[in-house]
Amino acid sequence: MNRHVAITALLSGVVADHDASDSAKNPIRRVVNLLQQMQKKVEGEAAKQKEVHDKYMCYCKTAGQTLQASIDGADTKLPQLASTIKETQAKKVQFEQELKDHQASRAEAKEAIAKATALREKEAATFAKASSDMKTNVAAMNKAITAIESGMGGSFLQGQSAKAVARLAIDSEDISGYDRQVLLAFLTGKSSDEYAPASGQITGILKEMEATMAKELSETVADEESSKTVFGELMAAKKKEVDANTKAIETKTVRIGEMGVEIEVMKNDLSDTEEQLMEDQDFLANTDKTCGAKEAQWEEAVKMRAQELLAIAETIKFLNDDDSLELFKKTLGSSFIQVANTADHVARTALAVVRDARSKETRDHCGIDLIALALTGKKVNFEKVIELVDKLVATLKNEQVDDNNKREYCERQIDFTEDAVKGLARNIDDLKTLTADSEETIATTADELKALADGLKALDKDVAEQTDMRKEEHEDYVELLSTNRAAMDILGVAKNRLNKFYNPKLYKAPPKPELTEEERISENFGAPAFVQVHVHHQQQKDAPPPPPEAVETYKKKGQESNGVMAMIDLLVADLQKEVTEAEVTEKDAQGEYEQFMREAATKRVTDSKTITNKEEAKANAEMTLQKSKDESQSKMKEIMATEQYLGNLHKECDWLMSNFDLRKEARAGEIDSLNKAKAVLAGADFSLVQTVKVGSFKALRGA
Repeated sequence: MNRHVAITALLSGVVADHDASDSAKNPIRRVVNLLQQMQKKVEGEAAKQKEVHDKYMCYCKTAGQTLQASIDGADTKLPQLASTIKETQAKKVQFEQELKDHQASRAEAKEAIAKATALREKEAATFAKASSDMKTNVAAMNKAITAIESGMGGSFLQGQSAKAVARLAIDSEDISGYDRQVLLAFLTGKSSDEYAPASGQITGILKEMEATMAKELSETVADEESSKTVFGELMAAKKKEVDANTKAIETKTVRIGEMGVEIEVMKNDLSDTEEQLMEDQDFLANTDKTCGAKEAQWEEAVKMRAQELLAIAETIKFLNDDDSLELFKKTLGSSFIQVANTADHVARTALAVVRDARSKETRDHCGIDLIALALTGKKVNFEKVIELVDKLVATLKNEQVDDNNKREYCERQIDFTEDAVKGLARNIDDLKTLTADSEETIATTADELKALADGLKALDKDVAEQTDMRKEEHEDYVELLSTNRAAMDILGVAKNRLNKFYNPKLYKAPPKPELTEEERISENFGAPAFVQVHVHHQQQKDAPPPPPEAVETYKKKGQESNGVMAMIDLLVADLQKEVTEAEVTEKDAQGEYEQFMREAATKRVTDSKTITNKEEAKANAEMTLQKSKDESQSKMKEIMATEQYLGNLHKECDWLMSNFDLRKEARAGEIDSLNKAKAVLAGADFSLVQTVKVGSFKALRGA
């Protein structure tokens, strides 16, 4: 293909560069230069293809493991992706049906509002007329009753009010026939003997009619108020229904659009995955065969390239030979191609215009090639060529319409996808914030749990210390109580002993102790008497000396004893007071200890529950953290897929959108050139064509 292009360039270059300056240059040099360029290009392609081949062979060596992993991943992904697409499509269908239902419900609610409003307006108008008539009738009755009771019956009967009351009496179904006849006879002034009422009877009938009318008026007003209330409740309910359906319609419309994009993205992913899976499976199944074929193909390409380079080198050597150059110089002269006046000049002119219709900014059309081929034949059918031109112009116009539609599609899809990327970015930012909050919550909760655990340890320590202290205090209390009571007993014995001497009446003899058997025997044999006898005999045997000076009669120290006993009483009172205070202190201390233990138990239960709640909260935060991380990864994959989809959109659309105006202008130029070619063909004059010179051909081509 490259050689064909080079040869075509050679020929077109020779034609384009044909002028007076080329006459002095041997044209074979151009051929040599082009061959040398071809030689360099083939060598350059050889180096590039060698690098590609080496990479491919390296890939062949490591393809098995890589492809199997890719195939396994695709086998897992495809059913999941297909299931997700199916579920999303089902949800989309469901949402579309729900959207229709919401639209229908909203329409029904609006229609119900309109009907209820019209009915309410009609009822209000009916009520206004009925209440007005009732009020007028009641007023007429009041006027009649007042006139009759005030003795102005004659003037009343002459006025229009009497006629109105008469009409009411005729229409009323709440009075008897007799009362109606009596009232009508009175109102018309045609009373007979049978109907000769008194004024009291007339006013009674009128008052009865007035009460009935007033009751009907009150019931009508009550019915109107009830209707207003029901209408208001209905309007509120229907408005709420309309608002709810409107909100649902807006939400589901957006969601349906999003699901449409998701489905398309997943379908593309599914198609790409299936295609890649098939390629991977085929390649894996034919790896050895394919790689062997590629190696053989490469060896063949190396062989053919060597032959091609040899052919080019030999051709260059042959053309560069001095004898060949001299021969070409003599035979070719100063020009390589002579342009003569031919009968097919018009066709060549049109061909030049058609070739000028080609544009670098639009794709090559096979239609232009077909037209060019038709114009290069020996026998050119101008009508057929014109028909081809018309078809190609129509095709170009249709392509412009396709470009317009494509640009609109690209703009909408790119805007939507960019918005989706921004939304996903916001979601990722929110998840990052949630992750940071969860991590902070976990750290804070861990610190709080540690503080609570330390608090429980401190509480247990306080409980142990308070228990030991309470035990020591109670032991001190028991010891104090025992000591003080023993002291009070001793003081009581001492006081009793003093009372025995100083206040015998206050003395309390101690209970007689039980004697042992030996003591009872001694007491029974009268040992004390024996002693007395013995002493008596001793005194008789040894007479005492004369008595010394006798002392005065002993006086009891009653005053001093009173002071001692008073002091004993004070000591006992102090001891009793100390015992009482100790008992109160013990009771208070025991109460405080029990209160402390209850509070400690409550605190332990509360803190234990708090620890459980905190641990649960920490676990929830850890779950939230993990979930946010997983969602972040999912969102990252989603945003990467969306960005990839956006990138594909840009690949698909950017070139078109950036070159849209240029392509449109170029296509218009093509159409204009084709129309010019059509005009040339339509206005061709064969006799004139034969006389056209090369210079005129170039001028027309330039035009």
